[in-house]
Amino acid sequence: MDDMQAHAGMLMLARDSRALTQAEVAAAMTKASPGGETPVSQGYVSKAEKGQLSVTGQRLELYARALGYPARLLCVDPQVHGVGVGLVHHRKRASLAAGALRRIHAQLAFTRLQLAGMQEAAGIVDRPVQVPRIVLDRWTTAKDTARDVRAAWSMPRGPVVDMVATVEEAGALVVLADLDTDLLDAVSQWPEGRSPLFLLNDRAPGDRCRFSLAHELGHLVLHHEPGASGEQEKQADAFAAEFLMPANDIRDSFATPLTLARLAQLKRTWRVSMAALLRRAQQLGAVSEWQHRSLTIEMSALGYRTAEPVQTPRERPARVPAMVRALLSEARVPLPDAADSAYLLPEDFERLYVTGTAALSPSPEPAPKVRP
Repeated sequence: MDDMQAHAGMLMLARDSRALTQAEVAAAMTKASPGGETPVSQGYVSKAEKGQLSVTGQRLELYARALGYPARLLCVDPQVHGVGVGLVHHRKRASLAAGALRRIHAQLAFTRLQLAGMQEAAGIVDRPVQVPRIVLDRWTTAKDTARDVRAAWSMPRGPVVDMVATVEEAGALVVLADLDTDLLDAVSQWPEGRSPLFLLNDRAPGDRCRFSLAHELGHLVLHHEPGASGEQEKQADAFAAEFLMPANDIRDSFATPLTLARLAQLKRTWRVSMAALLRRAQQLGAVSEWQHRSLTIEMSALGYRTAEPVQTPRERPARVPAMVRALLSEARVPLPDAADSAYLLPEDFERLYVTGTAALSPSPEPAPKVRP
């Protein structure tokens, strides 16, 4: 411990991930000291995060206890290890507080660090990434791009069989996690030279998870630099709608007059929300603006804005559970060492990646093949 020194950037990122204020970290450090007799001030934490003082020895141990991470995590340079927040895309509601968004971005960064550590410890080689990067111009729309990606991946016509398996087969990593909010469905990031990573909120219903994942895929394909957020969100939505409900494939489904019963029936087939199907019908001219508004009001009156009928089974990631099995069962790495490779305390590693239940249960459906 004596030769270890905390990195200022990681101290701030770790605090954000726990949604703590500097004063709360200082109080937790004081409480963690022997007998609570070593007072730590908010000013100390502030200076530590600015790199104005060195955090080593006992103070590093207190910091680690206060934040609930191994001390060695706090010594990692987030930029060198590729966990700096960088360009992050997210599908959120406007009412999400800035502090909550910082926490989720930090959670995404730490998830990437954890997966990279486990992958290295298990000796797993990264698979090729087949997610294209496409630049929009006056001749190429987001909808064109969605069709191009489906064609490049040799996907059959009609509904996407398994959205999670599709992006995993293309080389992405998907983690289903509790993001501790109902105001954000997904975040994604694709640093240069690394696998795309999607973090999906397991609080969202299955149909919304599918659309959110397609939306985030649209961001990674289309948006390589920061831009006008409103315009980028519209483009990602257009990509997701065409990717999950191709116009040429779904148009005939709207030939029958749309009612709530018909929308529920279509939801079973396309596995997107009734609201998304209704928007798609309007986009394709299958319903008028008046019909769209009437059905929307009817769904709202029935409470469908928060809980639609017809549950869509949740799709499960397969690559991360396979990584954990390779680490613990095939490489026979003891759980404490596996946790250390992921920069986690053993109890957190077990909760997140071993007994993490649904988040790490593989999908029962086979992954569709994606061809280069």
